[in-house]
Amino acid sequence: MPKKKTALTIEERLQQALVPAEEQPYEVPENWVWVRLGAVCGFERGITFPSSAKQNERDDENIPCLRTANVQDELELNDLIYVNKKYYKNNIDKLIRENDIIMSTANSRELVGKTSFVYKVEYPMIFGGFVMALRANKLLSKFLFYYLRLEFLLGRFRGESTQTTNIANISSSVLGEYTFPLPPLSEQQRIVERIEELFAKLDEAKERLQEVADSFAVRKAAILHKAFTGELTKQWRRENGVSDESWEEKKLGEVGSWLGGGTPSTSREEYWENGNILWITSKDMKSAVIEDTLMKVNEIGVKNSSANYIEKPALLVVMRSGILRRTFPVAMVKKPFTVNQDLKAIIPDKDDLEFLYWMLLSNEQRILDTCMKNGTTVESINSNALKDLTFKCPTLPEQDEIVRLIDDLLARERKAQQATEQALASIELMKKSILARAFRGELSTNKASEASALELLRQVLAEN
Repeated sequence: MPKKKTALTIEERLQQALVPAEEQPYEVPENWVWVRLGAVCGFERGITFPSSAKQNERDDENIPCLRTANVQDELELNDLIYVNKKYYKNNIDKLIRENDIIMSTANSRELVGKTSFVYKVEYPMIFGGFVMALRANKLLSKFLFYYLRLEFLLGRFRGESTQTTNIANISSSVLGEYTFPLPPLSEQQRIVERIEELFAKLDEAKERLQEVADSFAVRKAAILHKAFTGELTKQWRRENGVSDESWEEKKLGEVGSWLGGGTPSTSREEYWENGNILWITSKDMKSAVIEDTLMKVNEIGVKNSSANYIEKPALLVVMRSGILRRTFPVAMVKKPFTVNQDLKAIIPDKDDLEFLYWMLLSNEQRILDTCMKNGTTVESINSNALKDLTFKCPTLPEQDEIVRLIDDLLARERKAQQATEQALASIELMKKSILARAFRGELSTNKASEASALELLRQVLAEN
């Protein structure tokens, strides 16, 4: 008969749980210990169910189920799915608990290992097979959560995961061997309190900065409103003896020539070989001035299509595209080009090109409200309605001054916005730095006189 395995003693289990000195990532205070995560934490994998079992509405037979989409910086509960209760088989370990740490264990490489903390459970809820619940044993869940958050931010879980075609996976066996710095329980509490105190101050600063960043669009709209109501150049008119009545009403269709586009056959390679003429589509309308395009056509391709070859600087507007649901793209092009059938090119006769560009941007919502076609499957602009768009047009010298002032004011705004965005990014870096210092015992919270965390580890192992 084979020998019956004898249970390991506490001391033997202790040696298995402790991380040898040569494997410890960095030094920690003397009363801390490095342990295997599996010694102090339980791992519960979520339930599996067929895709057809997903439901969007709650009823008496189903239950909310968390998935990877719910694992955000805070647990996101606004986009839940529901599955029949039979799939979790009354296994209470599959129910979400207060203080659970929910980890995305099957996701893209960038998101694998992301965690959310469960502060409160207001109704029964389970979790799916691509997420896992981590449950701390006799240590502070929040302390473990912040450590896992740091490891995720540092990208460590990517290196620990296995990769399939599009999905990275991290297993409970890998997590069980993960190294974890364990301080005494009272020190865990002090560290969590210190982290949250510092984070609260940073979040307050972040909120104020975000308000400044979000108001950029409002300030830009205000600048354009002043520009096209004459307020921006009021002083300029006084200094140059220009009457306030000099602005004339004009229709957009009167500013110059309107040219449509066409599409050279994409199956004819000779139309695209060594292409040097910009072929602009709605996908290229991503900047104020278009310098390059995804595709370029050659002279043969232009000649054998309905597209117009345009050499003069022009204004481009999108006339047909799904993007018109939310915005009206406008751009300028100042080098030879052609456009596809979803765009129109407007070549001004006299008016300043940049002035017309900013004028159209300032009227974006008005155009979407009044010039859209009804009853079409793809959002489209009615070209006659757009040509009938009226605007107040100043003299050409005042147009130039308006463009100069807009460029100057928006350049200052962009500079301020960039500074704000850099400050926001630095806040995230500071949070990462705080977490890194916290788990090295560098937040000035550790008390060397406290008993070693080795005693806490013994208690955990004794209970398990």
